[in-house]
This record gives sequence, structure tokens and C-alpha cells, in this order.
Amino acid sequence: MHPQFTNVESQSSPAPRILLTDTDRRPYAARLALEFARSGCEVYIVCSMYGHPALKTTAVRKSYRYSALSPRRSLMRAVADSRPDLIVPCDDRGVRHLHELWQWVSTQRETAGDLAELIERSLGSSVSFATASSRYDLLQLAAADGFPVPQTAAIRTPEDLKAWQENQAFPWLLKADETWGGRGVRIVSNEEEAAQFFLDVSRPFRLKRAIKRMCINRDPFWFQPWWRSRKPAVIAQAYIEGRPANCGVLCWQGEVLAGIAVEVVSTVGATGPASIVRVVDGPMMLDCARSLASCLRLSGFFGLDFMIEEGSGKPYLIEMNPRSTPVCHLRLGAGRDMISALCAKLTGKQMVDEPPVTENDMIAYFPQAWACENALLQSCFQDIPRDEPDLIKEFLSPWPERSFLFQLNHSLHRTKVSSASTFHTHIPG
Repeated sequence: MHPQFTNVESQSSPAPRILLTDTDRRPYAARLALEFARSGCEVYIVCSMYGHPALKTTAVRKSYRYSALSPRRSLMRAVADSRPDLIVPCDDRGVRHLHELWQWVSTQRETAGDLAELIERSLGSSVSFATASSRYDLLQLAAADGFPVPQTAAIRTPEDLKAWQENQAFPWLLKADETWGGRGVRIVSNEEEAAQFFLDVSRPFRLKRAIKRMCINRDPFWFQPWWRSRKPAVIAQAYIEGRPANCGVLCWQGEVLAGIAVEVVSTVGATGPASIVRVVDGPMMLDCARSLASCLRLSGFFGLDFMIEEGSGKPYLIEMNPRSTPVCHLRLGAGRDMISALCAKLTGKQMVDEPPVTENDMIAYFPQAWACENALLQSCFQDIPRDEPDLIKEFLSPWPERSFLFQLNHSLHRTKVSSASTFHTHIPG
């Protein structure tokens, strides 16, 4: 039996129901859960039932098991029980699962039409799903709308790689779709590096790699791309000399309701996620987000990554994250409070401006900045959930990293890890 959903804007209940989905264990879901709960929402989550940080919070009303073998069934069961007003995916695989679920239920409109409508209400128009999940298509759309984008090419064969190389000087980047957190991205400086990386990421996912992810990272979701023989799309992108930046926004049916733009001060690894950021006005970055949200009729959270070109200061769009990002839970005042903006939309009530959590424009993400032992920490607002001691402990010592196999693997590769552990960009001004 499929659940029936009511129009959220006509509900009399003051407590919107939010269903978070997460196949990963990064901090995003737990931080969103806390802020939604503080805004009076009922928070539910479908996730791994082992070692997920959100389960260490006081915010989650009920959790559901996210099966790697049957993600569609997991999502349907969670939706049927929690009856959410909105689904908020917190990782890229969760977005893909929702797209696949929409495709399945849309063929069964008589019995599951309400579920298809819920997914579109949560993510936006289904027409946009393929574009939002494709690095190449998204960049082409932004370029056609007049926003700066690095020279980019879809690489499907070794011949495509050679053709790109003939017209593009090194260094440049190779990126594989269906990757995140800096994985699947490589800065290449010669032909050999490019050929080897393309070979590694363009062939079907291997069982050996899936087993390693399961044993070392305790992540069973890597088995699905193996048994489906999935090959991620690959793009080549010109290298922009500059500093990274990004923005996170909350939109509703193509309209951006709130957003935060930041420049990255420090990252975890040369291509890894940000650990310390500086909040900026970022008008061109937010204009790009508004344009894409409008073109694709998006709803929910998404983020855009940029490189600010050295000298010109021009922000080049390099990719999109079609889900929540590290800035999305922050409450930084009018126009920069995505949680309050979404709750106001769901309840139909006028938005109440919450005071910003800090006036400091330097923000250190927890626990990312602590992993780097960054000297800038004392000058930053330290985004620590201080009233959630169990969550703090879990962030500092994640469940997967407590296993013997993880510790052994880490010891074997300690030299490699330490050589690329922290990368600092220039801090202007």
C-alpha cells in the first residue's frame, strides 16, 4: 500500500515532517536534523543503522534502515511510515536513489502517484533530474546562460582524451560522476597520469574495490555499482589558477529562498572538502545559483563549487552538488538562514528572522578543521554542536575508523595520507 500525501501548504499542523536520507556518514545529516528539530519539525531519517552520527543526536524522532541491496524498498517503507512533507537527501547516492524511485513510481501513477509528487516537491521538476546529476550537462547549461565555466569536455574513450590533450595544456582535471568529497577528481600534469586515471575510473566498478569499501569503510553501498556494472561519466576540465569557493542555497519550485556564499580558506587534501571558510557576499555565485534553480525548476538544497580566478576575481563554476552541503545548516541571519526559510514555506507562516549564530565571517567546520590541526582555528567561529556531547564524540572518532581493518589500512598508507593531509589556499586581504 502506498501512502497518501496532503498538500503541505494547507496543513494545519505546525510541525512539518522532514525525512532525511543518507547512505554516508558525513556530518551533514546530523547537523540538519538538529536544526530542523530546533525549528519545531519532526525529523525522521533513513540511514545505515550502524554508526550513523544522526542517531547520536536528540533530534531524530525515528530512524529506518537504508538497505544497500534494496534502496528503493527502504525509501518506500520510510516514506509510508513517516508520511513526510519533504524528503531531504544528504548525499549524492541518495539523490540518485530518489531519481530512480521517481522513475519507477511514475510508471504506476494509479497506485503511487502521490509518492512521485512528493519526490518532485522535494527535489524539483523531474525534467531536471538528469541534468542536475551530470557534471557535463550542468556546466553546459550554465555556460549557455552566460556564466564563466572552464573549458570542459566529455571523455568517453581514450581517443576523446587524446583529442582534448592536443588542444589543452597541462595541468588539467579529470572528474568522474557519482563521486563526492574530492574522490574521483584528479589534477593531472602529464599524459601518463591522465591515461591511468581515465583507465581506473572509466571501467566498470570492480568487486575488489567494493569489498575493500565494505571492509575498510563499512560502506555496503559500493556493491550496487559493481553488480550493475556501472561506468561513471568522465569529464576533462581546464585548470583555473585561483582559490576555491562555493555556495549553498535553499530553493522552492525554481526560486532561491536563502543562500550562503563562502570562499575556502583551507581544505582536507588538495581536492578534498573545505575545513575552514570565509563568508562573502558572492553576488555572482548566488546569481548563478538563482539562474540554475530557475532553469531546472529545482526545490530543496543544492550547492555550487567555483574557482575564483587569480587576478580577475572571476568565479568559474566547476560543478554542482544536488543535495545539502556543509553550509546549509548554518543560521547567519536574513537571507542566509535556509532552515528557517524552508520551515516558513512548509508551514505557510511568515518567516521569523533568527539571530545569526555568529558575526565572525571565518567559520571552521566541525570536525573537518580539527582533523587538520589548523592554526587558524582560534580566529574562527567553531561550528561545534556543544549541546550534543554524544554527537561530538562520534564525529571525533567515527564508527568506521574504530575498526581494526581501518586502522591497519591507515597505518600502511600513513606516509601517503600525511603528505596530502592539508592544503592551504591564499587568504586575501
